[in-house]
Amino acid sequence: MAIMTAPGVTAKPAPAPARPVSKRGRKLRDNLTGHAFLIGAVVCFALFMWYPMIRGVVMSFQRTRRGETTWVGWDNYTRIVADPSFWIAWKNTFLFTALALVVGYVLPFFVAILLNEFRHAKGYLRVLVYLPVMLPPASALFLFKYYAYDPSEAGLFNAILKFLHLPTSEWMQSPTMTIPAMVIASTWMNLGSAVLIYLASLQNIPGELYEAAELDGAGVWRRIWNVTIPQTRLILALLAMLQIVATMQLFIEPLILANGAGTQDSATSVAYLIYQHGFFQNDLNGAAALGVIMLLVLAAFSAVYVRLTTKQD
Repeated sequence: MAIMTAPGVTAKPAPAPARPVSKRGRKLRDNLTGHAFLIGAVVCFALFMWYPMIRGVVMSFQRTRRGETTWVGWDNYTRIVADPSFWIAWKNTFLFTALALVVGYVLPFFVAILLNEFRHAKGYLRVLVYLPVMLPPASALFLFKYYAYDPSEAGLFNAILKFLHLPTSEWMQSPTMTIPAMVIASTWMNLGSAVLIYLASLQNIPGELYEAAELDGAGVWRRIWNVTIPQTRLILALLAMLQIVATMQLFIEPLILANGAGTQDSATSVAYLIYQHGFFQNDLNGAAALGVIMLLVLAAFSAVYVRLTTKQD
């Protein structure tokens, strides 16, 4: 049949059929899109993570004086290790990490178990537990410093101790109480994140396991030990490693609560010592050497964690 057109009107040619995209071309296009996003992330990571890390390692073997840089080998490391503050900082850091594992690692797990048993007001309780995480760390620490840890009887903790007829404490002014006080503040600030992670893990445990344990006559503690802990073993191990790495980078707590070093260097941490070398003593090379030592220690902890979890799997 002939196609009739009005006078003066030209007929538009029919559009050419779209060329089918081959399977190989579609796969290449998807790969290029994925690699474009990946390259951006790799560039940002290399610029802000890898380059400073490599630069820090190089600086740890150098000495910069009046704009002139010379290679000094291991001199920065021997000088840092010979400093008495080096060993005090590591002692305080390990003590803080150990206490944080005893308190800040165990407490969120049992709080999560307790919240998981509630049948009402679950959302309200979760918000209440997570609320300290929403506060800026500096604001929370200033709250502890000037309100909770006030050495007078007007301080919150001393008022509670006085009400219970217990001896009060000087808290951050006491060399023996500095580390425990920082652990309490740090645990309060970070409790909510760990609790929510544990809650998500607990809710994935099949209820049949608890029912079988109850039929066998298992009490609360036996159900926790034989059912809850084995079922959340991977999350427990992961959070333990993350907490070790995070607590060994202790910095903002001594900086705000103890004004840096604290009484008799009782609050000096490795991270604060790096800050002190770099910004107060203008010893960037020594700070870089101390940072490399800290990197190696954390890498050793991570390697042990990976080895142990690989064997368990």
